[in-house]
Amino acid sequence: MPFTANRQFKKAPRLFSSAEGMHYTTVDGRKVIDGSAGLWCVNAGHGRKQIAAAVERQLMTLDFAPTFQMGHPLAFDFAERLAEIAPKGLDRVFFTNSGSESVDTALKIALAYHRATGQSSRTRLIGRERGYHGVGFGGTSVGGMVANRRAFATLLPGVDHIRHTHDLTRNAFAKDQPEHGAELADDLERLVALHGAETIAAVIVEPVPGSTAVLPPPKGYLQRLREICDKHGILLIFDEVITGFGRLGTPFAANFFGVTPDLMTTAKGITNGTIPCGAVFASRKVHDGMMVGPESQMELFHGYTYSAHPTACAAGIATLDIYKDEGLLTRGASIAEYWRDALHSLKGLPNVVDIRNCGLMGAVELAPRDGVVGARGYDVMVDCFNTGLYLRMSGDSFAMSPPLIVEKSHIDQMVSILGDAIKKVA
Repeated sequence: MPFTANRQFKKAPRLFSSAEGMHYTTVDGRKVIDGSAGLWCVNAGHGRKQIAAAVERQLMTLDFAPTFQMGHPLAFDFAERLAEIAPKGLDRVFFTNSGSESVDTALKIALAYHRATGQSSRTRLIGRERGYHGVGFGGTSVGGMVANRRAFATLLPGVDHIRHTHDLTRNAFAKDQPEHGAELADDLERLVALHGAETIAAVIVEPVPGSTAVLPPPKGYLQRLREICDKHGILLIFDEVITGFGRLGTPFAANFFGVTPDLMTTAKGITNGTIPCGAVFASRKVHDGMMVGPESQMELFHGYTYSAHPTACAAGIATLDIYKDEGLLTRGASIAEYWRDALHSLKGLPNVVDIRNCGLMGAVELAPRDGVVGARGYDVMVDCFNTGLYLRMSGDSFAMSPPLIVEKSHIDQMVSILGDAIKKVA
């Protein structure tokens, strides 16, 4: 099982058998509220018949079409629909099948762009500590979660990392964006001085890291990072696999923070988690910079068998229809304040050392037990599951981000169950 302590799990399995709306149903018939939108992906809630019907129609019409030297109309229709909601200027789309593939694709595009524009010395990739960018060798290399990296002896060479922004000494219990830490973006200048700007191809960051339990960027941080990248000719990549498609109350985090990257990775909510799919958005600068050489020459030697799979495109278009018809890409803005206040009501409970929020993302961090990091968090997670709440555990932190159809009563229930579990386990 992926990212699971297999022996521990199989002694007491936690199994879901069905889902609808805001809830899962376990194999023994209990209702469990979905506090994390599956894995940050079920943005429109579970069991959307409109998506299922679109998938069924597509499978009976065109189940597969090759996209190497061939194509099918739905891929172009889907790309146009995505471009309509993308941050202004990011209207070129390359389809993948997951967030991990989107990240590796974006990194390869960045390298290929510099080579095509005569800057082949730009081969270095810069990630950030505590970042998560999937499980490919590229994403693992630029990622900054220690456990993900130390399990594998070989990672990509020519990779470095800037400092993370998580600062409990200055920003504990900050609401929305922390006040302190914009200057941490200047750590990129340190790496420029160390390696030389002419060697650096791209910097990749999550606007709001999710897998390390929701780390909102300090005010001004992303703007500063954008300025430094522009100054040195470095491409800026936003990993929006989690933050994309309404998670912050705007279509993308780039809209929320008013910072537009050169490349943007997406997946998860692009099909409401129903069919594996991802997409990399590129600026015209990047796209046009690669359209060089003879027309018969491939501009990007890259792709996947299932890039723009017809069924995934059908699911994606149906998902975008739901987002549009129900206003889900911006609905989070109307409930974000209630979400923030509910989460922060847990301040003062035993061992709670921080609470963080941004849009409809939130996290509660507990102090670890002496010498056993993650043990307290695991016990709280299991207690929540047993009493009706699913949430994501990251060490001794809990990341929550419910489907965008969430109501205030659901938030009250989630916070109540988590609070009781913290008091019981602590």
